[in-house]
Amino acid sequence: MNDNVHLRLPTHASGPAPEAVGMAVILIHGRTQSPADMFTIVERIDLPDMPYIAIEAAGNSWYPDKFMAPLQNNQPHLDFALERLEALVVELEERGIPRERIVLLGFSQGACLACEYLYRHPQRWGGLIAFTGGLIGPTEMKWPVQGNELADVPVLISNGDSDPWVPLSRSRETADVFRLMGARVSERTYPHREHSVVDDEIVQARLLLRP
Repeated sequence: MNDNVHLRLPTHASGPAPEAVGMAVILIHGRTQSPADMFTIVERIDLPDMPYIAIEAAGNSWYPDKFMAPLQNNQPHLDFALERLEALVVELEERGIPRERIVLLGFSQGACLACEYLYRHPQRWGGLIAFTGGLIGPTEMKWPVQGNELADVPVLISNGDSDPWVPLSRSRETADVFRLMGARVSERTYPHREHSVVDDEIVQARLLLRP
């Protein structure tokens, strides 16, 4: 039986309706955070005519263990979180917004979830903005690549050089995987950056959303 509690929580929106502009940006918050934290980030991006829809995690966490723990440690919560994201994408499709007009934007745990979702649903997307994130799985994890499934998808992956939660090496691995899948990847690394989103990351996100 599916007891995905994430599905029972409402979405939160700002900006115009997706139907009004033909696109949407999905916001995915980090552990211990909420949609309000993601709306603070998009206020800094300062594109008020962009439709933003934030999903909310049950208990403010998408999965219980660290993102580089053995996959089974985070099940079934990880599958439920990915299902929540897919449910919103399908809802947007039903409203006339195709996946190539949907951008995924996440921070920390939310960025990891966004990366994992993109890898598991490889096709033409509007883009991915992963502030301090990477693909989910233990150190020895490998991600097979079939071809150019992400051809021309713009991807921004940023991190600090010594982040306490997401190793820079995993962000770089993730960027390499997405490049092999055909994505147009931009990487940004910030020396001595705290676990936060700095102004240059905001600038890079704005450039992806409004080239």
